[in-house]
Amino acid sequence: MTMEFRCRLGTPTGEVFEQVCVAESEARLRRDFEDKGMLVLAVRPAGVLAFTGLSTLTFGRSRRVPTRDFLVFNQELATLLKAGLPLLQCLDILRARVASPVFKAVLDDVYERVRSGSALSEALEAQGLFPGVYTASLMAGEKTGGLEEILRRYVAYMKMVGAVRRRTLSALIYPAVLTLLSLAVVALIVIRVVPEFAAFYDTFDAELPLATRVILAISDVVRGQFVWIALGVALAGIATWRWLSAPDRRALVDRWMLRVPFVGTTVRKFTTSQLSRTLGTLLSGGIPLVNALDITARSIGNRFVARELDQVAGRVREGEGLSSAMVERGVFPDIAVKMVEVGESTGALQDMLHSVADFYDEEIETTLGRFVTLIEPILLIVMGLVIAALLLALYLPVFQLSSVAGG
Repeated sequence: MTMEFRCRLGTPTGEVFEQVCVAESEARLRRDFEDKGMLVLAVRPAGVLAFTGLSTLTFGRSRRVPTRDFLVFNQELATLLKAGLPLLQCLDILRARVASPVFKAVLDDVYERVRSGSALSEALEAQGLFPGVYTASLMAGEKTGGLEEILRRYVAYMKMVGAVRRRTLSALIYPAVLTLLSLAVVALIVIRVVPEFAAFYDTFDAELPLATRVILAISDVVRGQFVWIALGVALAGIATWRWLSAPDRRALVDRWMLRVPFVGTTVRKFTTSQLSRTLGTLLSGGIPLVNALDITARSIGNRFVARELDQVAGRVREGEGLSSAMVERGVFPDIAVKMVEVGESTGALQDMLHSVADFYDEEIETTLGRFVTLIEPILLIVMGLVIAALLLALYLPVFQLSSVAGG
């Protein structure tokens, strides 16, 4: 029985293209292309769900491999391979040691595929759970015979990326918590405290100050239309999510983000770091530059920069240097472009890309440290003024009545 597959292939000269092929199995199709000297970047069944991403998204949500278990698996696999054990025996040992039921089921399937003749990279890619950077690196390691070294490099890459992400989130947690608590206090005042004052002021015949009337009106609207307001916010959130789900719109929003003061600079640094580290890791694994650029473009989060990187890959495929192609796009930081140019001229591009990533990781950490130092007192002052203004507006009629009574 034959099936149709859509294949994304790379030629030895660096050209990347897609085509639909008919074969008995995915493993057989991959072997045929590899025998012809082609680099297989992706193979998917030629069905509707396979290309909309719906099946992969649902499958990935229902079968999520814990990151820690995944890293431990790669570390132990590299250690067993270094000890001289055959790959199949390594997989048999490791699948029995995995605690996660989901990951164990994945490794059982990978083991059976490898035992049937598939390469490790093919078996892992068929699961639909692992990033393209990982499977492409494994494929390069299998071709060069350096699978153990590739695994260690990927583990180091994941640890570094995870450390940068954790530092970024840690720096933003306190301002986020402070903002949420302040909003909760304001909401409590508007929903619970203001109505008590309103009932008290209803006994007065005197006209209330404008600020007090505004606060009371806002409280009445929020309390009376709370369900509709909550429903409107939810619908707006869903509509925004659906609008952003289109790739073109996501790229447009990512482009706007790069233009926002301070935020755009930080996002550009983070994207450049992610790009440089991913590209450097792929090049260190022996993947050709054009193919590495193509995989990197599909791995970074900012879709606008990813599209620009696709354009860079096209120029490099035509014979242009990486640094000059980056200059033409005008998106990448000048420091990064200069360092890439030095790496090209010295023949140490992958090392220079790792240096670029380290440089911007330090820049991000410094920038976020300054941001947190400044934003904490600013948030306290702003929210203090807001709460003080609310309380002043509520107590203003009491102050006026006291002054009248005293006069």
